[in-house]
Amino acid sequence: MTGHVVVVGLGFGDEGKGAVVDALCADGSVSAVVRFNGGAQAAHNVVAGGRHHTFSQFGSGTLAGVPTVLSRHVLVEPLALAAESRELAALGVPDPLRLLSVDADALLTTPWHVAANRAREDARGRDRHGSCGKGIGETVWYSLLADARPGDVVEDQVVPGTPGEAPRVGDCASPRALRRKLDALARCYAPLVGDRYGVDDLVAVYREFADAVRFTSGDEVGRLADRGRLVFEGAQGFLLDERHGFHPHTTWSSVTPRNARELLGGRPARVLGVTRTYQTRHGAGPLPTEDPAVRDRFPERHNGTGEYQGAWRAGHLDAVLLRYAAAVCGVDALAVTHLDADDLSVATSYRHTGGTTTRLRRGVLPAGCAPVLEPLPDPETWLAREFGVPVEVAGRGPDRADYAVRVPATA
Repeated sequence: MTGHVVVVGLGFGDEGKGAVVDALCADGSVSAVVRFNGGAQAAHNVVAGGRHHTFSQFGSGTLAGVPTVLSRHVLVEPLALAAESRELAALGVPDPLRLLSVDADALLTTPWHVAANRAREDARGRDRHGSCGKGIGETVWYSLLADARPGDVVEDQVVPGTPGEAPRVGDCASPRALRRKLDALARCYAPLVGDRYGVDDLVAVYREFADAVRFTSGDEVGRLADRGRLVFEGAQGFLLDERHGFHPHTTWSSVTPRNARELLGGRPARVLGVTRTYQTRHGAGPLPTEDPAVRDRFPERHNGTGEYQGAWRAGHLDAVLLRYAAAVCGVDALAVTHLDADDLSVATSYRHTGGTTTRLRRGVLPAGCAPVLEPLPDPETWLAREFGVPVEVAGRGPDRADYAVRVPATA
């Protein structure tokens, strides 16, 4: 296999991407984990040797000692990053921030973005989108407002005040530029969230962040790719993708391998699609095979109901959705988690008012669709045959020791 691997989730998130990345990093062959989408809303659980951590911004290879690169496509939240660093230090990772480098051009998520995200989601009431409440969409949205005015509607959201230039990670090393951008940000959002944060205090905190973390510029990922083996860790799942997911229950991020391929600049990489042996999602949005009995049979130790994200949901494996995700992402191999689950079913098609569907062409479900369930035989064998690619990572439990990487890594 080629050295570089792009790990993408083929569901609605929570497929086990963190544990898969950790398993790939465990043998010491990986020189860095590159995050290529999303931000502080990621929640990738890794259990290794009695230690558990839910990775948010650090790469999931950190417990294996592998450095993290936050690319320009990642939304960086310094306050949450500092908290995560303290959590990792408490687990025995020495000076976690030394393992981190951040592209100076990455957008900065601030407390105003978080507060605005939550205010909008609260206002939706029963029509919530299922946001994590971490300010991700709001960070991207604000960066689109260069020519907007108060009262304009941009991407279905009202501009509350006069926007300025979006703050980026590199601004944290330039207090004057940062203060100017944060002042404009605060004034823009004041009609929506009030005047609750001190700009001067944040400038001081972000300056400490700049002193503690290595910032990069230019083709840092390309330089690393030419010197060692990289694992690209995707956040969320393909079915939440901003272009291919089921709107409006989507993320403001590309979950496909697109960003990773751009960062690689034409260098080859294998795409490893991750799926559970059953379907899951958090919060609002479609889940055609949902079955409370599946949720009750396989309780989650590290996933629950989030204040903004909503309840944990589960259902039978959905081959229709998997075919859609695998086709768009162009997977070269699969990683299958939760193989210790038994007595499973799979939806091989949907019956609906127009007939029968086995494949989706875009993120729209047929009206009145009902999944056609069949018993799922050995999941590894069935999935490999169904998708015509090998299962290269197999997980049969929560711990690193429960994971097998089937194809030896090559540099």
